[in-house]
Amino acid sequence: MTAPAPSVGTRARPGIADVLARARARLDRLTPVQAHAEQAAGALLVDIRPMAQRLTEGEVPGALVLERNVLEWRLDPTSGAAIPGADHDLRVIVLCQEGYTSSLAAAALQDVGVHRATDVVGGLAAWRDGGLPVVRGWTPAGEVVSATAPAPQG
Repeated sequence: MTAPAPSVGTRARPGIADVLARARARLDRLTPVQAHAEQAAGALLVDIRPMAQRLTEGEVPGALVLERNVLEWRLDPTSGAAIPGADHDLRVIVLCQEGYTSSLAAAALQDVGVHRATDVVGGLAAWRDGGLPVVRGWTPAGEVVSATAPAPQG
């Protein structure tokens, strides 16, 4: 069964591909190598992946873990729930597994005034494929991944 064609005079509604394209058009997206260099120079790398993905795929040393559902509140300095150091001028680089959700998240950060937010093209998968550092283990949300992330306690 096919969907009926839109009526004359109606516009097609945007799908997620349109939303993603609009978000990315605003971002100066970084390759993993560029993101790693900016992180080393002081940019805040934020891993928004859920714990299950971090456990399975690993984590980036020095990344701050903030799950997606609290990202804007924790990085908007006017929210009342912001992390120490949150600032509208802070360079924030968002990381997800493959670089899709991170684009939407970085655009949302720009919407709340964190105008230097961006993301990593290809996400953690491209980071790891590029030979950049990844550690096993897990880090609780709100904490920074150490160079030797802790193993889960059972």
